[in-house]
Amino acid sequence: MSSAHRFDRGHTDDLMTFLAASPSPYHAVANTAERLEKAGFRQVAETDAWDATTGGKYVTRGGAIIAWYVPEGATPASPFRIVGAHTDSPNLRVKPLPDTGSAGWRQVAVELYGGTLLNTWLDRDLGLSGRVTLRDGSHRLVNVDRPLLRVPQLAIHLDRGVNQDGLKLDKQKHMTPIWGLGEPREGDLIRFVAGEIGITAEEITGWDLMVHSVEPPAYLGRDQELLAGPRMDNLLSVHAGTAALTAAVASEGLPSIPVLAAFDHEENGSQSDTGAEGPLLGNVLERSVFARGGTYEDKARAFAGTICLSSDTGHAVHPNYAERHEPGHHPVPNGGPILKVNVNQRYATDGSGRAVFAAACERAGVPWQHFVSNNAMPCGTTIGPITAARHGIATVDIGVACLSMHSARELCGADDPHLLASALTAFLEG
Repeated sequence: MSSAHRFDRGHTDDLMTFLAASPSPYHAVANTAERLEKAGFRQVAETDAWDATTGGKYVTRGGAIIAWYVPEGATPASPFRIVGAHTDSPNLRVKPLPDTGSAGWRQVAVELYGGTLLNTWLDRDLGLSGRVTLRDGSHRLVNVDRPLLRVPQLAIHLDRGVNQDGLKLDKQKHMTPIWGLGEPREGDLIRFVAGEIGITAEEITGWDLMVHSVEPPAYLGRDQELLAGPRMDNLLSVHAGTAALTAAVASEGLPSIPVLAAFDHEENGSQSDTGAEGPLLGNVLERSVFARGGTYEDKARAFAGTICLSSDTGHAVHPNYAERHEPGHHPVPNGGPILKVNVNQRYATDGSGRAVFAAACERAGVPWQHFVSNNAMPCGTTIGPITAARHGIATVDIGVACLSMHSARELCGADDPHLLASALTAFLEG
């Protein structure tokens, strides 16, 4: 390996399994919950009264999951240590009236979700995933993980200037997948989905469906030192946070309450009941304090001592576009997790947060890097500033450096997922 650390193949293999099994936020939540259950966590319902018992607990709501572990000896004013992440990724999502077509082709009407890198969805074998809602209000997961749809690019013979003038895609006209021949029939897609999960179409009253690439994650490169795969923004962080939480709870004498908060809808602004700007995290933390007999004063003290690491993917320096990056800050794959800084608060990191992150990396024996945007380029953002502002919680933005962010298939160093998980474990252990 060319990096200083030989990557933990077991951790990276497990990440690949998690990515492949989580084509939608709902699958990511279900798979995270399954891993927590195996580690001894138990699900609690938001509609039930919560008790003061110690141990691991979690709540789910749609595409979001919040998990926390109350150690023996925790007081109502015990602070939290939070790993924040998000379960959603940019993609193509099925419209309410999906059955469409043109010129003898049957197609599925889709809406663009998040900052989708459109050209990466062209000429790619696509499956269908998400969830359906039944008449009784229950949900069923859907995962048609085989070539079903395709967004075909126009042949170069009919677009002679594409390589000189650049590819120009109309979001409405050019991104509709095909899935067969013939005339569209109303209700056809939902009848197909119902058959896939063994129910009748009449039982389905709602759906949240999306397409995904069926190509599995894979090691890449001469020495297999890179990892290519879908939805690493940001299931890589969800997986690392889950691994860190389940590892941290085995530690003796935890000084704080470790938390994993994985939200939905980060890619379109986090404004939902399952997004970081919603009340879910605050409600869970407050109810945990109050269930242990705490008062408003205890909650204020707990929040004042709380720290959140907001973990999301960031930009590795691109060898073909190095001029787009900040010249003095060039994160590289397998260089360890990155600390994201933006003085205009697109990231929430400050000097105190830097010290917290550096201490966690030092304790874990993990190298780390800085990321700052080029002054001439706009800076992205994360759940970090939202969490800090909404809850008054000290927050630090970190992540893993990758290429092809928001592509249907992204690329990172194969070391970095394990290095991130190790740093997060050290952070949660306090």
